Amino acid sequence: MRTAGFKARMAGGERLVGTFVKTPEVNVIEVMALSGLDFICLDAEHCAFDRGRMDACLAIARALDLPTLVRVGAATPQDILQALDSGAVGVVVPHVDSVAKAEMVAKAAHFGRGGRGFAGSTRWAGFATRTMAEVLAQDSETAVIAQIEEPEGVDVVEQIAAVEGIDALFAGPADLSVGYGKTSVGSPELDAAMTRIGVAARAADKAYVSWMGDPGTAANWIRYGITVFVVGSDHALMLAQAREVGDNVRAISG
Repeated sequence: MRTAGFKARMAGGERLVGTFVKTPEVNVIEVMALSGLDFICLDAEHCAFDRGRMDACLAIARALDLPTLVRVGAATPQDILQALDSGAVGVVVPHVDSVAKAEMVAKAAHFGRGGRGFAGSTRWAGFATRTMAEVLAQDSETAVIAQIEEPEGVDVVEQIAAVEGIDALFAGPADLSVGYGKTSVGSPELDAAMTRIGVAARAADKAYVSWMGDPGTAANWIRYGITVFVVGSDHALMLAQAREVGDNVRAISG
């Protein structure tokens, strides 16, 4: 099963390619499941994924065995719990800029004393069809990805990477650029940050994830050690294909 094996593939250093989904509609998930991408990530931070829409999209994703992460709106136990209970294979948590926040995120995403609350009647738990032991064992499939997108996070990235329960670091190039006082992506400061995050991830044996707008950027940024590529979004893919079709038809002679 692709969903059950996603975390192991990520941890093993396999090159994985996905995209952000910003349209909270189940039809989009059905189409993405046919795309051949390794995973998708619902963007509940910046887009209109209320709990009902997120739940519906994750229902389709689980039914089609499409590994689906959720970028939660905030680094709160409630947001993390709701995404995982609805069936997300893991969470991308924004703005992890301290070791304390990384520890809180890791604890909230996993079962244990003071950690993720247990409920047997959820999609993730098979709606009361599995034993408690089976549900707890499935915890090992949960991927917890910390976004490093402030200079303060970069300053302590080695300690964040070392936190038990954090499985990957996700460099946020746009927010990092803003944090360094830039108005576009691409600067010596960003290059140094991306390099440092990659070194920290490798030293802690954690996966390295980042977003980029297109495959050309991916080809350039592979030098940082990124193995999990979040390329564009459903919006960007639709726009690019529509523009290409329009340009090609207009270019026909005769």
